[in-house]
Amino acid sequence: MSALDAPAHALVSAGGLVLATATRAVAAVRPAAKPLHPRGEVTQGRLFRRGAQPATGVAWLDEPGTDDVLVRRSRAIGLPGSAPDIHGLAVRVPRPDGGYGDLLLATTGWGRVTRFLLTASRSPRRRPMTTLLPYRTDRGSLLLGARAIGEDCFELAVATPEGEWTRFADLRVSALPAGDQDVSFDPVAHQVPGLEQYAAVERMREPSYQTARASRSE
Repeated sequence: MSALDAPAHALVSAGGLVLATATRAVAAVRPAAKPLHPRGEVTQGRLFRRGAQPATGVAWLDEPGTDDVLVRRSRAIGLPGSAPDIHGLAVRVPRPDGGYGDLLLATTGWGRVTRFLLTASRSPRRRPMTTLLPYRTDRGSLLLGARAIGEDCFELAVATPEGEWTRFADLRVSALPAGDQDVSFDPVAHQVPGLEQYAAVERMREPSYQTARASRSE
């Protein structure tokens, strides 16, 4: 599948607009290296991939394995801890070529429509998270999601834009801090093999990252 269908495209357009608008608005009132998710805890983690069933056609999702990863948990707006905020989960996974791919998830719903809608919460354990915008694969569109199953553990799942969720991995987050606390995660520049950004999604998502990059360079 090389293009999104009309309903998915409409949801993606709305999600992309929200991302770009939120980034510009926050950057305008709070110029910073990271307009969104300004502060977060970057730690080590381990991803236990059990393999998606049924198979998705993406080796990284379908094949069992263990990955040492970087994990950042953060709040999008950076509001005080007692206030609801959009929570983020960023995961940097190793690529076979020696590089890395970034996955970014934010608190949303879990339903066929709400999985595309950002949701504020006081705790990331109270709401599921998704990548908000789908990836292109050889077999069609896929969305990734995560749900907390403990204090420092998440189950990772995959679904088509309107399909049921299938658990494919468990993420365990360590208390050990990563060496670089200022690492920037960018799913447009750093993609996981087999999970490509649609051109339409990249155009919608890129403005938010351009804003963040420009803010960091000022």
